[in-house]
Amino acid sequence: MKGEITHNGKAGRTMATVLYITAHPHDHTQSYSMAVGKAFIDEYRQSHPNDEVVTLDLYQANVPHIDADVFSGWGKLRSGSSFDSLSSEEKSKVSRLGELTDQFVAADKYVFVTPLWNFSFPPVMKAYIDSICTAGKTFNYTAQGPVGLLTDKKGIHIQARGGVYSEGPAAGMEMGHRYLSIIMQFFGIPSFEGLFVEGHNQFPDRAEQIKQEAIERAKQAAKNF
Repeated sequence: MKGEITHNGKAGRTMATVLYITAHPHDHTQSYSMAVGKAFIDEYRQSHPNDEVVTLDLYQANVPHIDADVFSGWGKLRSGSSFDSLSSEEKSKVSRLGELTDQFVAADKYVFVTPLWNFSFPPVMKAYIDSICTAGKTFNYTAQGPVGLLTDKKGIHIQARGGVYSEGPAAGMEMGHRYLSIIMQFFGIPSFEGLFVEGHNQFPDRAEQIKQEAIERAKQAAKNF
């Protein structure tokens, strides 16, 4: 997974692992969400020098879609066939989905960084969420319904919104953070926050102020995360 994982480079015993998940085609110089995310994770590294930060850039990562090859591969494995019996496409996609899930489960904390696109988030984030919704790893089916297995984790979602969605007439239209919150609850994660930078397109004369205020809030949040 070359190019997907970076470490903080600090010496000492690792106390916790943070999975820093970004879903934006631009970097911090062009994206408000990425700028605020960078401020958060940079401050986190300073405040938690013994923790490990693992970066997963979803625009650079291999995130298979749940397609016919995946369903076929899963079906063969459930029927008792060996992994070697799968086609090369089935092997590649099924094994990669397993890697993504195992990486997610192994982390202690999650930082999601996305923009608000068309009331939600970029499609690569949905593909990633599909990849980690895995029975037996992130949740279990029971007689009482599904039960989340990640009850000792925590997360935060950093999201840039060009308009104002925290209140007012557009509040009910925001579905990106709402969706991630539901998924985290489904996984059993007890603490999931939102940190939003919003209104910079709606109020362009205040855009830089809005960005800087969000960066300062991100730095404060990182110290206690």
